[in-house]
Amino acid sequence: MTTFTPSTSAEILSTIQWAAAEETPVEILGHGSKRGIGRPLQTEHTLDLSKLTGVTLYEPAELVLSARAGTPLAEIESLLAENGQQFAFEPMDYGPLLGGEPGKGTNGGVLASNLSGPRRLKAGAARDHVLGIAAVSGRGEAFKSGGRVVKNVTGYDLSKLMAGSWGTLAVLTDVTFKVLPAAETEVTLAIRGLLDDTAVAAMALALGSSAEVSSAAHLPERIAARVAAGHLGSDAATLLRVEGFGPSVVYRTEALKQLLGKAGPLQEIAGEASKTIWRDIRDCAPFADGGARPVWRVSMAPSEAHHMVMALRMQAAVDAFYDWQGGLVWLSMREDDPEARLLRGVIRKHGGGHATLVRASAPHRAALPVFEPQPPHLAALSARLKAEFDPKHILNPGRMAQGSGSATLPQSTEGADL
Repeated sequence: MTTFTPSTSAEILSTIQWAAAEETPVEILGHGSKRGIGRPLQTEHTLDLSKLTGVTLYEPAELVLSARAGTPLAEIESLLAENGQQFAFEPMDYGPLLGGEPGKGTNGGVLASNLSGPRRLKAGAARDHVLGIAAVSGRGEAFKSGGRVVKNVTGYDLSKLMAGSWGTLAVLTDVTFKVLPAAETEVTLAIRGLLDDTAVAAMALALGSSAEVSSAAHLPERIAARVAAGHLGSDAATLLRVEGFGPSVVYRTEALKQLLGKAGPLQEIAGEASKTIWRDIRDCAPFADGGARPVWRVSMAPSEAHHMVMALRMQAAVDAFYDWQGGLVWLSMREDDPEARLLRGVIRKHGGGHATLVRASAPHRAALPVFEPQPPHLAALSARLKAEFDPKHILNPGRMAQGSGSATLPQSTEGADL
């Protein structure tokens, strides 16, 4: 097995041109923080982008940052924090959930997996903030799309096309993102002791108000104790985050208290304690326990999610918690449960959605459709898209669908994003 470690985009181009000429598959890798997501790859060669690093452009006044694909996300976020800025879409760190180290995600991996976090309700995902890319297709052709200014939309859709493609269409070499000012103040209002159905109603009421809630999550009983080092206690916690300028946050938090005062006991959490809670929710800390139980990420209508979980619990041993007002459900299940067919069947009965297996053993991932299977018309479109970008199927073959020549339309881990 050969591992290529290019440090320039020219070296990447040369490597992919060789692989295309030889028709030999290559695994595309950053620092490997998300290597365990998707079907296991059978490749003799690896293209390791960990040496393709460095911020190539950062203009805080213009709210634009460009960095090479292998640049650690932790390094970029540290630079942004020094200037009071952030990636507003709050990209998740999969490392701890998958048994790795935190902080190993890369700039290219953020877009390739279309990362997002609890602020997705307000800020969207990586694809909503990408401004431009430089990449090398499976044909061995270098190309660029978009630009380095917020108003430049040339090729913008092609940049979005890379979001959630998981390295199956092209090798990203440089990615430009829009950045935004970080909030001056952050407060989390926790309603304690609610059951799942009541929590969903409370979150919907809060998000429909003028309080401008940026994040809403529900941690059922006992799950709450697995975040923030147990400081929340074991009682169920329905969490609402309010961000912005200090006086505005105070006013909006009080408005929420008036609105939800009868829902249950209220607890106000501010500052670093609030940030820790949302970071743990973002990174699925309740299930990042070093265990091997499969973990699924389900995206569906918030009003149906708790019904789906209840129906699933009638047939399988399941732990669950909710983000995005209930629109994102994290599930932990037993490996011996027929979970893929069972889970997707239950989801269909409750309005439909997308289920992605984000943690499981390699044999388990090889035996299941890890990403949501596509209907025939989308599968045909995916095949044509793959043929345009990677006709010889050399880039991460089989990672998103069974068979070396298979591919799916770009997806994030919560489902199709086109």
